[in-house]
Amino acid sequence: MTPLVAAGYPAIYYVLAHEQFTVPQLIEQGVAAETAGFSGVWTSDHFQPWQPNEGHSGLAWMTLAALTQRTSRITFGTGVTCPSFRYRPAIVAQAWATLNRLAPGRVFLGVGTGEKINEGAAGGGWGGYRERSDRLLEAIDIMRKLWTGEEVDLQGEFWSVRGKLYDPPVSKIPVYIAAGGPKSAMLAGIYGDGLITSASQLLNRGDLRDAWNKGLLEGGREIGSKPIMVEHWAVVGGDEEARTAARKWRFIPRAWESGYYDNMDPSSIQANAEREVPLESAYKEWVVSESPEDHIRAFRKLSDAGATVVVVHVAMEDQARVIDFFGDRVLPATKS
Repeated sequence: MTPLVAAGYPAIYYVLAHEQFTVPQLIEQGVAAETAGFSGVWTSDHFQPWQPNEGHSGLAWMTLAALTQRTSRITFGTGVTCPSFRYRPAIVAQAWATLNRLAPGRVFLGVGTGEKINEGAAGGGWGGYRERSDRLLEAIDIMRKLWTGEEVDLQGEFWSVRGKLYDPPVSKIPVYIAAGGPKSAMLAGIYGDGLITSASQLLNRGDLRDAWNKGLLEGGREIGSKPIMVEHWAVVGGDEEARTAARKWRFIPRAWESGYYDNMDPSSIQANAEREVPLESAYKEWVVSESPEDHIRAFRKLSDAGATVVVVHVAMEDQARVIDFFGDRVLPATKS
């Protein structure tokens, strides 16, 4: 699953944003991303959009299933699924085993502790960080045991599972753990097959990087031995295009603060963001440019910071133009 890239560059994936586009649109975007030369895609996995002006929230698993039949090369997965409230871990394990059989060797699973807008709003419950992280680790253990195809008889703190997957995966499914801070980053280092975080966090949070490395060592792994996947925001255009795109993602700078990730009402989240986040702040760390060189330099900078996979998120409506821009003018520089 490691794509061929030029020295000094990470693998480049593309974001399929369920909050902003319909599933049929996203499937076509995924197909276009493969044609353009992206190494993979990830899909967001939400019950609701963060803000109602984003407008959509189709089921990510359907998109992934369709992409197994419409693509032949790219890697894909979720960024990220919460397997411990809205979904039960055994069902996530079954779904990903099935995806793996449809596209062997091309599927990864990104997991996280969740957000109330998804888990709580869908009736799956919610809890403090300690409970959410404990649930996540138990869920990962259950999924990995089921993926062996062996009988599982597990009496856990949160779930009791007795059974087996009669159609287990035919190849390894990497589990990447998302982290917005050092506690989750350390868990990712100990238990994950890789780390998911934001480009901004990787570049600016030394405590997160230190915790990730500490977790790797505690888990008996070498520093640098596991992949780091980052979400990187960009705009192919200028300030006007960035402002238009940012209106639908205004919450981003404060997503992991109280009033946002622990809020189950999209309208309230949007109102909080419009009151508390100046529009310019929403996109101040995005790469906003029509120059291919600016985007290429950003990828190189993230690689120097340790990113092995950069997932490009461009929140513009004309996705075809954006994907063509990267395919024609940016990606060739990142290939060997």
